[in-house]
Formats: sequence, C-alpha cells, structure tokens
Amino acid sequence: MPKMKTNSGAKKRFALTGTGKIKRKHAFKSHILTKKTTKQKRNLTQTGLVDKADVKGVKAMLRV
Repeated sequence: MPKMKTNSGAKKRFALTGTGKIKRKHAFKSHILTKKTTKQKRNLTQTGLVDKADVKGVKAMLRV
C-alpha cells in the first residue's frame, strides 16, 4: 500500500514546535496594508498557536 500524502497547503502554513504544539501565522497580512495601522500590521507579524479545537484536524493534514 502507498504512503499517505501530507497536505501540501498545510505543510507550508504550519510548523511543529519542540513540545508538539502547532505554530501558525496570522491572516490579513498579505495585501491592502495601506489602510491598516502600523500597530495592527506589527501584531499580525507575530506567530500564534493553533487553537485546541483545530489541532486534531491540522495534525491529520500534516500526518503527525
């Protein structure tokens, strides 16, 4: 039987931490940045963690 494939989109968007948590980036930081405040853009730069409710689905996509 062939190996299971990792979801390519998830592979690019998420990263595992050393403790097994899943890191993610914030949305709304790619374009139309002129109308957003500097503070808003700065806060969107930081990474966040995937919510507990979504961890199971993301791990399934990453095949962890």
